[in-house]
Amino acid sequence: MSEDTTIDPTAVLAALSLPAKGTVHDLGSGWWRGMPGVSCHPQFNVMTYRTPRGLHNQRDFWMIADDNDRRFSFVSELVMGTSHTGTHIDALCHVTCGENDEWHGGVSANDALGDFGALSHDASELGPMLCRGVLLDVAGFLGGGRLPAQFSIDDTVLEQTAAAQGVEVRAGDVVLVRTGQMRDWPDPEAMAVSDGVGVTIEGARWLSARRPSAVGADTAAFERVPSGIPGDPQPVHLHLIFEHAIPIMEWVNCETLARDGVSEFLFVALPLNITGATGSMIRPVGIA
Repeated sequence: MSEDTTIDPTAVLAALSLPAKGTVHDLGSGWWRGMPGVSCHPQFNVMTYRTPRGLHNQRDFWMIADDNDRRFSFVSELVMGTSHTGTHIDALCHVTCGENDEWHGGVSANDALGDFGALSHDASELGPMLCRGVLLDVAGFLGGGRLPAQFSIDDTVLEQTAAAQGVEVRAGDVVLVRTGQMRDWPDPEAMAVSDGVGVTIEGARWLSARRPSAVGADTAAFERVPSGIPGDPQPVHLHLIFEHAIPIMEWVNCETLARDGVSEFLFVALPLNITGATGSMIRPVGIA
């Protein structure tokens, strides 16, 4: 989203008019204990926190302890994991740059990071996303099921893919780039064949010039890894998020959109309004 998260009603109505068949494509990864993740992040986990036996034994909650002839109880759990697990969107405070560790807007993490998260440009500032979605199926355009490891998706590849699909990227769109890696989701060994594939800085500039509201891909990093640029390990994240306030979505499952040949659709995602978080797990859908 841009820094101004005000939703344009005209743009929303235009996006709502896009579906012709009413086919809903689930673009999410799903979440479960032991799911694939990036090694620098904690593993996603779910732990049962309250159980009927524990509640009745402890009698430490009034509904269980008092006037409970029907033996009412409940089950609750603790969900643990980074907001960057599975399909997710990066907030503008996610990446930093420079000697003062600044995120977007020149805000230093040294000054704007508290004990309970970021104090500005956090996930609570990510607005609802109801807009035109565009799929650039690069893997399909190049004739393969998936792109090879560290394949570079530059401006030429994106331009040619869009032209072949007969689709134009417009201001306010959400643009999804398909590499085909998630056709093997969630098998880490099979997905490793495509490790590091992604958008280059030239591709990122092509995207930002069209002023999308957000971009995404079916990979863990969106951009090519390694970047191939000395001293600049993730130039695409810095260009899009840090410089242009364009959030990045990762591990977006584009497989059914590609299977059905859908290039243009209604994109819907509602980031969780979590104060202090550097991103949000999302379950986006594309409606064709």
